[in-house]
Amino acid sequence: MSAALLQTTYFGPIQWYQKLYRYDHCLIEQYDSYQKQTYRNRCVIATANGPQALTVPVEGTNEKCLVKDLRISDHNNWRRIHWNALLSAYSESPFFDYYADDIHPFFEKKYDFLIDFNEAIRQKVCELLDIHPNVVHSSQFIVHNYEPQPAQNNYELCTMNYELIADFREVINAKHPQADPDFQPQRYWQVFEGKHGFQANLSILDLLFNMGPESIFYL
Repeated sequence: MSAALLQTTYFGPIQWYQKLYRYDHCLIEQYDSYQKQTYRNRCVIATANGPQALTVPVEGTNEKCLVKDLRISDHNNWRRIHWNALLSAYSESPFFDYYADDIHPFFEKKYDFLIDFNEAIRQKVCELLDIHPNVVHSSQFIVHNYEPQPAQNNYELCTMNYELIADFREVINAKHPQADPDFQPQRYWQVFEGKHGFQANLSILDLLFNMGPESIFYL
């Protein structure tokens, strides 16, 4: 059986959802320290002016703050800004109207913690993709290449049951992505491809709004 170790994401990139689809088990790290400009609270969409990053503002963003403790800020009415950006970017896409009622509530309801917000998004997006990953959140920080511990109820301590835990926490990186031989982005139709060319590994929303139910075959 295979397992992947991932960061939490806000409408994460296609590569992130590929791991959810392809691995038997996925462990989402929540005891790592907050870093700016990551997919933890940022997604990238395709707009008429090119790629645009949408960032969820968070409070308490010092280097000692754990991701599980990050609170979402209401600064600058970001929910309205993000939804309007999606409307502008994807209202002409083939499947925006098909999914809009599922996605819009995330820009109306207020969540206290980023980790809870991201998990609610993940569950809904997986439902829309029709994928059913086995996902748990870590109960401690997972050290890369850590030694297996005696079997307990916590999944992350039961590594002797798995041939490999693939650590994608730094591989799927917004600023400095690392090599991932298993992810070779393939072209699909995008609204502004004629203007900017194909843009790979954007937010999963880009794939959903453009490809609809066929998105699962891309993963």
